[in-house]
Amino acid sequence: MTGKVTSVPKWLRILLPTALIAIWFAAGAIGGPYFGKISEVADNGFAGFLPKSAESTEVNTTLKKFASGTTIPGIVIFHSESDISVGALAKIDKQATAVQHVDGVNGDISAAQLSDDKKAAIVVVPLQTGSKLQEVVRNVNDVYSAAGLKNVEFKTTGPGGFAADLNEAFAGIDGILLLTALAVVFVILIVVYRSVLLPIVVLMASIFALSASILLVWWLAKNDIVDLNGQVQGILFILVIGAATDYSLLFISRYREALYAHGSKLEAIVASYKGAFEPIIASGSTVIVGLMCLLLSDLGSNKALAPVGAIGVAFAMLSALTFLPAVLYAFGKWSFWPIAPSSEPAAVKKHHDKLERGFWHRVGNFVDARFRPIWIVTTIVLLVAALFAGQLKADGVAQSDLILGKSEAREGQEILNEHFPGGSGSPAQVVVPKDQIDAAVAVIEKTDNTDTVTVKATGVEAGIKPVGAYETQIKDEIRSGVEKKYAAMPESARMYAPPIDTVVDQAYPFKDAKVKTVNGVAVLEVTLSDTSDSAEAKTTVRQLRKNLDEVNTSILVGGPTAIQIDTLDASNHDRMVIIPVVLAAITIILMVLLRAIVAPILLLLSTVLSFAATLGIAALLFTHVFDFPGADPSVILFGFVFLVALGIDYNIFLMTRVREESIKNGTQKGVIKGLVVTGGVITSAGIVLASTFAALSVIPILFLFQIAFIVAFGVLLDTFIVRSLLVPALIRDLGSIVWWPSKLKNKK
Repeated sequence: MTGKVTSVPKWLRILLPTALIAIWFAAGAIGGPYFGKISEVADNGFAGFLPKSAESTEVNTTLKKFASGTTIPGIVIFHSESDISVGALAKIDKQATAVQHVDGVNGDISAAQLSDDKKAAIVVVPLQTGSKLQEVVRNVNDVYSAAGLKNVEFKTTGPGGFAADLNEAFAGIDGILLLTALAVVFVILIVVYRSVLLPIVVLMASIFALSASILLVWWLAKNDIVDLNGQVQGILFILVIGAATDYSLLFISRYREALYAHGSKLEAIVASYKGAFEPIIASGSTVIVGLMCLLLSDLGSNKALAPVGAIGVAFAMLSALTFLPAVLYAFGKWSFWPIAPSSEPAAVKKHHDKLERGFWHRVGNFVDARFRPIWIVTTIVLLVAALFAGQLKADGVAQSDLILGKSEAREGQEILNEHFPGGSGSPAQVVVPKDQIDAAVAVIEKTDNTDTVTVKATGVEAGIKPVGAYETQIKDEIRSGVEKKYAAMPESARMYAPPIDTVVDQAYPFKDAKVKTVNGVAVLEVTLSDTSDSAEAKTTVRQLRKNLDEVNTSILVGGPTAIQIDTLDASNHDRMVIIPVVLAAITIILMVLLRAIVAPILLLLSTVLSFAATLGIAALLFTHVFDFPGADPSVILFGFVFLVALGIDYNIFLMTRVREESIKNGTQKGVIKGLVVTGGVITSAGIVLASTFAALSVIPILFLFQIAFIVAFGVLLDTFIVRSLLVPALIRDLGSIVWWPSKLKNKK
């Protein structure tokens, strides 16, 4: 080996690392500016999270044909402690033209609708999806602020308002999230290495990997090859920083070891590669495979993460295996200054003596002496925690609960619920053949918890006209007013007045409206009695779908409530399909890596048990400490993919070293030696990864907070309990049989 290494030409020893460093600096310089641009190609609209085959997706596709783009309703709720005057309503309606000219508003603005108690009014503003909704909403608010309304306040809510709040929350990803994650990692690295240069080098490896990832993802998203949203963007940042740091820590650990064994830094680099290449590739592959399994998902948001996350992890591996070794080779042992390793006998002896007195040597002795009670007790503890996993309510949460902290949309929704039917402004949308409108309306009106029905129309400013009982109600109200006016007339004047029917027809504001159809279908809008994101509304929409199927199976029901239903159903389907595939794929990778069957199965079972225990703890804390209303259906799936794919990494780091030591010393000694020499680096890697995922909690979104907690806690549980105690104790007890059917099973 030494002869081959020293025979490498000097020019190549200089050129290769220099070229690698230059390439990665170029990637950082080119990709860096895209940190601030990546939000430009992200779409945080709820439609981007929809399953492609869902009924609500088909409805959205049809709605695009009724407008110049896909819109989402923004509801402006005006409210006052006293009655809202006719003059105030006129001022609100007068602003409709100005609102319509706001960039990002697409469609007709509804006339102000007064509540029955006359203390509130609503206006529905169609907002263009894909636009910067938070800016659009601010501009709309500015227009209404200029109306000069006295003693009348307003807020923007509805699906558009909540989407704007989400955009505002995601706006912190480019800056706050990244800086928080990098700062946390830097502090941890300073503590771990007590070195000036190494923390900087590791951070550079992470930043360069992220820069290259963002550059590629930006262009792919720009050309509609991949989908991107704030959720995926945030996870990409954390995933790359965490993975790149983990792989860097492993390589540096092997390099430090090699410097004590080899006088030449080139020999040390080669030895480091020999020890670190396989586990880094295997670890990265498990994460990539786990992420790519998300392509089997019905949900657009899950599918979006698959290629984006895989790209990020691939660059993290590449950075750890190219840029990092090049820099370490350039600086040699001085990378570790002021505590530089040395191959001098005195330094080597001092290093080994320190290991013999170290914490992980004591842990190894503890496991070696009490291996059976350790794995039995830890298993029981994890099983008990896992029993509470079923208490995690992952059946979706209301839109109003998605944002943590202050939310204008949430405040507006509360006001809306006080004065109007819960579903006002967020109707269920029914796509129906033109010749079956009457039949569909009759079925809708017979369905419990539906309020009013309108149809998209032309020839009227509002863009809709009432149908069925709602139309009759409006005409009856007009007739009642006319009859009262006629009753107050002198009989002589009444004789010359036009017929009441004629006056009613003329006064009817929708007399010129005609049903709008595209390709033979019309769109009905059904106001529900309950808030669109409530459990009651979901029940109503499910019943609507069932009842309308009896009229015609081609009738489709969409809208905000239907979207939530379809998302929930798709999430439940995804868990049933993706989780078994991820387990099977990772098992195969482990079998190839470890050349065994028993060990991979044990590792996977321990990781799954750790995940179940994490869910149990999370369920207790989310319900009884944080008082969360529930969890997004995707939380369990994302948590599983990250914890199993990332959690298995530490078992890979451990078991590849255990296998290496078992070949030399047998399994019983090898597992203890593997635990001792990898304990420090794996623990450091676990703390770094947990900390980076914990940084997601700075984004005030319930889903990201829950993912941050589950992954961070799960990684720490896996690092300190499963990898440090359970797995080594179990392997120590079983002995060489864990390597079955390889020849290593015969080496005691």
